[in-house]
Amino acid sequence: MAATNGGRPSLFPTVLYADAKAAIRQLTEALGFTELSVYEGEDGSVVHAELVQGNGAVMLGSKGRGGVFDTAMKDAGPSGVYVVVDDVDAHHRRAAEHGAEILMPPTDQEYGSRDYMARDLEGNLWSFGTYAPEIPG
Repeated sequence: MAATNGGRPSLFPTVLYADAKAAIRQLTEALGFTELSVYEGEDGSVVHAELVQGNGAVMLGSKGRGGVFDTAMKDAGPSGVYVVVDDVDAHHRRAAEHGAEILMPPTDQEYGSRDYMARDLEGNLWSFGTYAPEIPG
């Protein structure tokens, strides 16, 4: 896993799921995320959740709750998110051991990164690799 430096990320991929609780289980157990917060509605749906990986985070929730974001995302296709990790091979082993659908095994890229790609239970693509571009300050 990438080192956690704390602080506040300025970019949060956001994904909605038909079964957000199953997504949280898969993302934490198979793909190495850590649950930061989960807020549930009275009906048991996930109103808002935050999962962290390294010094970044993803926000997610249940589809069908209404509101502007849910309505706008209604017909959206799967999302793709790239996550930086220190040990791609160990991360891949964990994902495979937990039954994640692996689309590409760990592969050395010509631009210097080592990556692998998995698909979650609802079709979103998660790429994990060593590529971490420096963002000028």
